[in-house]
Amino acid sequence: LMSRLCDAGYETLLETGGHRDIAKVDERVHRIMDIKCPSSGESRKNRYENIALLNDNDEIKFVVGDREDYQWAVEIIKKYKINNICTVLFAPVYGVMNEKALADWVLKDGLPNVRMQLQIHKYIWPAEQRGV
Repeated sequence: LMSRLCDAGYETLLETGGHRDIAKVDERVHRIMDIKCPSSGESRKNRYENIALLNDNDEIKFVVGDREDYQWAVEIIKKYKINNICTVLFAPVYGVMNEKALADWVLKDGLPNVRMQLQIHKYIWPAEQRGV
């Protein structure tokens, strides 16, 4: 389906968890892949093999819950040279991580090809609501 959308000229985006194999996803699809940080309790599920499949049209997102998550994410970025492959996004865990603190860390470290974002859906709909 995604390939057909690309063939028809549509800009196609896929946001996916980092535990899913993206090998069969058409490279024309803009892939936004999560890498789960330790505080999520899901980091053991990350599929690091996906990183080699990404290109400069893609993004990797880290949702950061605390300073340890941030430092862990920076080490993953360096280990896999992620910011040489694609854009890196940092987002604070809504209601847990202070947005300004995260922004200050990102600015202080000056990592190339890194942006910060907010999980805007958490501000629009109830934080626990799924499927939005």
